Amino acid sequence: MAYPYTSDHEVRVLSEHFGDPSARTLEGARRNGRYETLKKAFEMGPDAVIDVVKDSGLRGRGGAGFPTGLKWSFMPKDDGKPHYLLCNADESEPGTFKDRELIRWDPHQLIEGCLIGAYAIRAQHVYIYCRGEFFEASAVLGRAVEEAYEAGLIGKDIMGSGVDIDVTVHIGAGAYICGEETGLMNSLEGRRGQPRVKPPFPAAVGAFGQPTTINNVETLSAVPHIVKNGADWYRQWGTEKSPGTKLFCVSGHVNRPGNYELPLGFPLRTLIDEVCGGIRDGNALKAVIPGGSSVPIMNAEEVARCDLDYEGVVACGSMLGCASVIVMDETTDIVKQVRRMAYFYAHESCGQCTPCREGTTWVTRILQRIEDGRGTEEDLDTLVEVTDQMTGTTICVLSDSVAAPVQSSITKFRDEYLALIRRGERVGAA
Repeated sequence: MAYPYTSDHEVRVLSEHFGDPSARTLEGARRNGRYETLKKAFEMGPDAVIDVVKDSGLRGRGGAGFPTGLKWSFMPKDDGKPHYLLCNADESEPGTFKDRELIRWDPHQLIEGCLIGAYAIRAQHVYIYCRGEFFEASAVLGRAVEEAYEAGLIGKDIMGSGVDIDVTVHIGAGAYICGEETGLMNSLEGRRGQPRVKPPFPAAVGAFGQPTTINNVETLSAVPHIVKNGADWYRQWGTEKSPGTKLFCVSGHVNRPGNYELPLGFPLRTLIDEVCGGIRDGNALKAVIPGGSSVPIMNAEEVARCDLDYEGVVACGSMLGCASVIVMDETTDIVKQVRRMAYFYAHESCGQCTPCREGTTWVTRILQRIEDGRGTEEDLDTLVEVTDQMTGTTICVLSDSVAAPVQSSITKFRDEYLALIRRGERVGAA
């Protein structure tokens, strides 16, 4: 069976060569057309490259969904300063496993996208910041960068164009917070991985104090296809506001978990039932987290009417995020799963902001108390109050990432909390 599962619904653009080991080599990559678009980009000029990416409507695939071409246009021109492009490959969000697959199966696609992006924003150096646990993917990427250097595709006077761009693969040390773009920059500079206050924004004062743009692996991997084929070609998929294809990482209680590349706007229920082969063991669907563990949980009714684009998921009470779809069936203990997520964020908090440092710890303790049967109904009010104070009050959104699943689970699955609380009351009375 092809990697690892395929579906007739898929539109395999970025994932076309998943499962093909030859695509990892420069020879195989060039057979697949890699680096031909880089030459075209040099002929177009940087402003034209930005324009076609703007026209395509490509939105950042790291979670925020900000328009990529617009982000590139924020970079200053002819300011005489070094410019940097940072590729965020620190994929640490629970439920997310797309970027590592893009790197390990088609690293030259990413490298070409990085080079085109760097050229567009007039950057002289690309840093690809990889999650520390990506042992295989980082090794594959490192070899691909070396091959590209040897072939004159990276470095000085690339392909005789007069363009100089260097690429460095930087391995992180396993901190979730370094996936936040300013925390990533601090880590890259050798500082403690803590987010920075904005403004100044990276386009003005970024890595090493110079103008910087940060893009996700999937975002940059899409760039060569857009530059090669044009904005209208890319817009044939998706919706008006959310064009193109998207990699969906599906995990949990489905028969065929995995990465699936689908048009944005694809129905969530069809993804579960047809693409992923339905709920495991014939159980009923209970809940879905559509965008990684940091977004609100959706119940079965919301899932039934949800289309997977940025606006469609918001309309159903959650966020698309990085499109990491975690499926939970009727056997799932929602309180336990929310407590596990809260514990993860408490463990990964950098401790810089008081609402996050203290809030994540107290939320985890209260949830554990409820799970253990020692909770009270007042604890639910306390959780809502504490998470309200954790939302929008910190430098980055790690604190908000705890509030979203906690509040949504209390709202939509309150009976499960109450059952644990009342069971504990009965035990206590005995």
